[in-house]
Amino acid sequence: MASTLIRNGTLIDGTGSAPLPDAGVLIKDDRIHAVGRMNELSLPDDPVKEIDAGGGYVLPGFIDAHVHLTFEGINVARDMAAPFSLRFYNSVEYMRRTLEVGITSVRDAGGADAGMKQAVEEGVVPGPRMQIAITPLTITGGHADFWMRSGDEFHLFPAHPGCPDGRCDGLDGVRLKVREVLRAGAEVIKICATGGVMSPTDRPEFTQFSPEELDVIVREAAYRGGVKVMAHAQGTEGIKNAVRAGIHSIEHGVYLDDEAVELMLQRGTFLVPTIIAPVAILESGEEGGMPEHAIRKAREVVAVQSDSISRAYKAGVKIAMGTDAGVLPHGRNLRELGLMVNVGMTPMEAIVATTRTAAECLGWQDRVGTVEAGKLADVIITKTDPLGDICSLENADNIVLVMKDGRVIKDLRGPAC
Repeated sequence: MASTLIRNGTLIDGTGSAPLPDAGVLIKDDRIHAVGRMNELSLPDDPVKEIDAGGGYVLPGFIDAHVHLTFEGINVARDMAAPFSLRFYNSVEYMRRTLEVGITSVRDAGGADAGMKQAVEEGVVPGPRMQIAITPLTITGGHADFWMRSGDEFHLFPAHPGCPDGRCDGLDGVRLKVREVLRAGAEVIKICATGGVMSPTDRPEFTQFSPEELDVIVREAAYRGGVKVMAHAQGTEGIKNAVRAGIHSIEHGVYLDDEAVELMLQRGTFLVPTIIAPVAILESGEEGGMPEHAIRKAREVVAVQSDSISRAYKAGVKIAMGTDAGVLPHGRNLRELGLMVNVGMTPMEAIVATTRTAAECLGWQDRVGTVEAGKLADVIITKTDPLGDICSLENADNIVLVMKDGRVIKDLRGPAC
């Protein structure tokens, strides 16, 4: 078995434990074999390839629990005129950028199909490990229904052979749609339990899907080997309906009240805040092609969302990092960590949310999320101390090495290392 030793670095292992100076990480093939202080590691007799961390910081590969790898920015005029297949060619670049900032695993919340996932797994294109939702389920006129009152339709998630149309209504309709996306390869079901910022005919606080429909969705997914459901949920009532129905994770959580937070604590529901998403919409603005209604609604929710996430964090809700990348440029994902710190989290807590807790949210805690023996060898090296300056991670040049499955994907350490 091929062995690699990462040495001369301080380990931040993703568990929340104190950093370990002079750490060594021994890797055999695609797995972490041993972790500890260098003077305590037992090395194999066979030759070992060494990776010198250069006094930097060794961390688990990061995990983004909410991305959209098939688009970047939302410009209705541009995107309606673009050839259909262009989105898949563009996604190759988006996946590369995602990997190069140290994000080795993602949960794609709509857009990526089974073919994209297979292309990465078979090495056709480089990309992060994916858990895919195929397409968001929405009521007619709901958040992922981009029908406009002109009668035209903008398809952010266009139906094609690998991706059913996500619109569904009524108990029979939602049951059928869950079965269709599972048939297409969905590993998690994404639904829109409320309206949102980007949708043209609703508002974030509007409640969508009835409690009875939500119950059918959750039960139908569970019948397929315990598939979980993630819910775009911004309005208070829709959040509560989703949590009561057994939704696994609440995405965005803009209008959380004390009752919603308490329900999430009781049920063990994850919160994936995507604090950066409305910020990115405002930064893009009309010059970037964002619709006026999206800019207006984003301006309304920015401050209230930060307050809600802060409330949830202080209460002890499980927070997993997610960004809604695609709304913001891919490769800028780690801006989210600074925003998480701004709402009250410590830098260590933000890192744990991006590693161990995000892995738990995806159900992958036995595979990734921490630097521990037996886990897949997803490891990154940073030249800056993220605990001293969490925002230093926003600069991709500070992430000098990225390893996925024991293979070095990016290496900026220079010839002397």
